[in-house]
Amino acid sequence: MSNEGTRLGEEAARRLARSGQYEIGPGLTDEEFTRIERDYDLDFADDHRAFLAAGLPLNRPQGMGQTRVEPWPDWRDGAPSDLRQQLGWPVEGALFDVENNALWHPSWGQRPVELSQALSMAKLFLAQAPTMIPIYAHRYLPAGRGTYGHPVLSMYQTDIIIYGANLAQYIDYELGTVERLTRADSTPPNMVPFWSEFL
Repeated sequence: MSNEGTRLGEEAARRLARSGQYEIGPGLTDEEFTRIERDYDLDFADDHRAFLAAGLPLNRPQGMGQTRVEPWPDWRDGAPSDLRQQLGWPVEGALFDVENNALWHPSWGQRPVELSQALSMAKLFLAQAPTMIPIYAHRYLPAGRGTYGHPVLSMYQTDIIIYGANLAQYIDYELGTVERLTRADSTPPNMVPFWSEFL
């Protein structure tokens, strides 16, 4: 892992821990990362990996019982079906927009007239888009060992916004410790291929 990616991920973990808003369990081990990346066919970006290695956020606000909503992916003990659903959310959302909102990316060529053909083609193109890994609820970072510093994207179908220029800044925004900047003054230089085109 890169030194800068490690630094960024560890800083994000420190900010989350300092907030006191969530319990944080032991970080993921190298063996756990190997299992997760194998089972879900992904590679965590260096900053995301360092964040989860520093401590695994739990779905319990500090000092309280289990909440009903589980926004933090439980990479250690979560149900595989839940994790696959979170991982599939960006593609499923885009397919929903293809089916219901006439979405068709210009790079895909001419849209087929038949909806079933359009959906089949869109699935093929979306399979080539960067894999997005959930951080919290519908906030995502792109996969990619050896990468770091990408913006955190809030993804709801193809309504996509930047929710932090990087992982550490995102934690501040999500926790409300700083006010989120507008797109004009927070656009980071390191964009996510394909998905950032919907900003």
